[in-house]
Amino acid sequence: MNTVFKNHVLLHPNSLGNNLSNWLSSYGGSGLIKALQQPEAIIPLLKEAGLRGLGGSGFPTWKKWQAVAQQGSDTDKYLICNGNEDEPGTFKDAYLMSRSPNQVIEGALISAVANGTNRIVFYINPEQDKALASMREAVVQWQASELLQRTEAVTGKSIEFQVMASSGHYIGGEETAAIESVEGKFPFPRGKPPYPAQSGVNGCPTLVNNIETLANIPHLLRNGAHWFQKLGKGLSSGTKLYCLSGDVLYPGVYELPMGTPLSELIYIHGGGMLLEKKLKAVFTGGVSSTILTPKDLDVPLDFDSVRIRGSSLGTGAMIVVSEGTGIVRQVTEYVNFYAHSSCGQCPSCKTGTYYISQLLNRIDTGQAGNQDLDTLINLCAILPGSGRCHLLDGAIKIVDSSLFHFKDEYQHSLSHSFNSKAKTEL
Repeated sequence: MNTVFKNHVLLHPNSLGNNLSNWLSSYGGSGLIKALQQPEAIIPLLKEAGLRGLGGSGFPTWKKWQAVAQQGSDTDKYLICNGNEDEPGTFKDAYLMSRSPNQVIEGALISAVANGTNRIVFYINPEQDKALASMREAVVQWQASELLQRTEAVTGKSIEFQVMASSGHYIGGEETAAIESVEGKFPFPRGKPPYPAQSGVNGCPTLVNNIETLANIPHLLRNGAHWFQKLGKGLSSGTKLYCLSGDVLYPGVYELPMGTPLSELIYIHGGGMLLEKKLKAVFTGGVSSTILTPKDLDVPLDFDSVRIRGSSLGTGAMIVVSEGTGIVRQVTEYVNFYAHSSCGQCPSCKTGTYYISQLLNRIDTGQAGNQDLDTLINLCAILPGSGRCHLLDGAIKIVDSSLFHFKDEYQHSLSHSFNSKAKTEL
């Protein structure tokens, strides 16, 4: 797997490895020490720096932390470090936990100082054996460390760690579904309100943060808000782990400034297109966002700039598609994934993703007629917003986007179906 140590933050060689002594002897631990010295300054620092959730939503991190901090200190508070990461094209969190668990744990402990979380759960996709083993080994070292004792002394709470395998379901990464999993239940998403900050695991205030988000915290505390802001391009702050895959020469995890142009990621760091083919499309943020096309190569890869283009940065996953690849086939595979991943709690999602999947398979294999395409379009118009979580909307969004940019390919499949049927009848 290719990596780029562009800004020497999350993927800096000194950040890699799960030996705590090595981490503390380089520059690890200093962020937590600063936090212990001024606990009240942590959340304002996150606000000033502009750190946003890097698991897909881009929600301001300080707002989540403040909501939990305001719940008082006379109760247990949970932090779920979300590494479920089950979406196609997304693999950054597994890389971080496997290669550099200590910065994640230190970020979690800074959360304990800032908002009183004392039950820290590392929630990891069960297929990521290396990540699970690495986190467990690192946690054992932290449990025997003097820094953990100092943190408990400042917070006035005994801090407990738990490394657990998630359910392995895609939907298990949704924050309320993760709470259900931690409670030992099937990961059905919950309705809101109450929000997790008010009532989460076992009714206690709960913070759910992505692994990459937490990994940024020690460096931000150590170097300050201004340093973090300067790492980004334009109005963006910090760096971002971009997962590049698909039809490029060098797929991998690339740490680059937030706001790096899409063209730079693909053609400079990714080495360009396979077999020197032309770019056809990019699925952004995994497979739950709209498609970007060659006219969007100039877009800065940050939350706001990608949103202006009608798409979403999401997890930072970029799946590159070259000319000659059928979009209908690609979308069909992704919607099949969503149909399989639906938890079945919401009838509109369970049946909607199933029927959309069936229609796409009919169209892709040349068995559909015009009425099937009309039905697909109608389902995508009436179903959005009818599920508790984003799964159904994500599936519809990618279909809608593919129809907008590549409707001719759908119509070609219908034409092929009609011509094949006519020849058979003759």
